[in-house]
Amino acid sequence: MNNIQFWGDTVKLLVELSATIAFALSGVLAAARKKMDAVGVCAVGFVAAFGGGTLRDLLLDQRPFFWVKQVNLLWVVLALCVLTMVFLQHRHFELTEKTMQWPDALGLGLFTATGVHQALLSQMPAVVAVLMGLITGVFGGVLRDVVCNDIPSAFSDHRPYTVCAFAGGWIYVGLWQTQAPGWVALLACVLITAGLRGLALWRNWTLPTWEP
Repeated sequence: MNNIQFWGDTVKLLVELSATIAFALSGVLAAARKKMDAVGVCAVGFVAAFGGGTLRDLLLDQRPFFWVKQVNLLWVVLALCVLTMVFLQHRHFELTEKTMQWPDALGLGLFTATGVHQALLSQMPAVVAVLMGLITGVFGGVLRDVVCNDIPSAFSDHRPYTVCAFAGGWIYVGLWQTQAPGWVALLACVLITAGLRGLALWRNWTLPTWEP
């Protein structure tokens, strides 16, 4: 059996934990910018953290959902929401759009890798695995923006986002097909996805606007 199919339980948990924290943080910051109350901040944090992975599990018909298997993720996100609100209240940290873009970029890379991984474990075709990675990485942020009553930035800011996840997913699949070690595929997918997104933000790369 292909050795890329096994990261080990510890590595898999760490990747999911890191991705969940990154997206939860982006959700908390987005909600704080909208001046929501504490319940709203926590709700947006949870939606951002678990939305993409839940949709992936639904499409792959996997039960229980990943956050039900790892129930400690719920407590981690709740603690993160509370601690971040306390920090922001006492430090008066300036909430700009850029403050949420960097944790969002990291979460995009990590969740894309987990999405591709889960689809390959389910023996899905390569293109389906890439799309599952894209859905896992992108739709937490999409749901976050929808709940915050914004047009999803993944579709509207013109800087590559979904394209980055798509490229990273194919890197993972390509390494899987060459029998590469699992950690190599994981690292490459995260670096390509998050790295491309970071470069797009830094260099202000934009996609052309479609005009009918």
